[in-house]
Amino acid sequence: MRVKDYQDTIDIWLRALEGYDIARLLAQPAPGAWSLGQVYMHILDEAEFYFNQIKICLASNDHAMEDCTSEARAMLHNNAFPDAILEGPPSNAHVRQPTSKQLLVDRLLHLKALVTETDRLIATSLFHGKAKHPGLYYLSAEEWFQFSEMHFRHHLRQKARIEAFLERTFGKCGPES
Repeated sequence: MRVKDYQDTIDIWLRALEGYDIARLLAQPAPGAWSLGQVYMHILDEAEFYFNQIKICLASNDHAMEDCTSEARAMLHNNAFPDAILEGPPSNAHVRQPTSKQLLVDRLLHLKALVTETDRLIATSLFHGKAKHPGLYYLSAEEWFQFSEMHFRHHLRQKARIEAFLERTFGKCGPES
C-alpha cells in the first residue's frame, strides 16, 4: 500500500505540471518566496536525500537502537506533517529554479521507479540500521520512506497557495498552457 500511496502522491504533482509553462513555474509570488518550480526542486532534492538515507539504513545495523524525537514519532504515527508552515533550514533560501518543465517530469518519473525498487529493497534487506535526520534524530529505512511521501503531501498546501497566485497573475491555466 505504501508504494501505491507514494506513487499516487507523485501523480498529483505530475498532473499539476500539465497546466504550466516554464514562465508560470518560475514566477515567484513575492520577493524571496519560492516559485512553484522551486517547490518541485525542493521536494525532489529532499527525496533524493531521503532515499540516500534509506541506502545507509539498508547497508548495516548501525544506530539500530537509536530513536527519533517524540515529534517525529507523532508525525509518523499521524502519517502527516503538522498542518503549519514550517521554517526549514537556512539552506532552503537557496533552492534553485528548474531549467525546464521536462526536467521536473523526468525527475518525478525516475522517483516513481525508485519508489518501487526501494520498497522491494526494504522488504528484503538483512540490515535494519538507522540514519540521522538533522532535526528528528534517527529514522529507519521504513521511516525515511514514509517521511519522504509525507514531505511531498506536506508541500501540497504550499503548491495550492502558489497556484492561487498564478491564477490571479496569469489567469486560469489548463493542459493547453
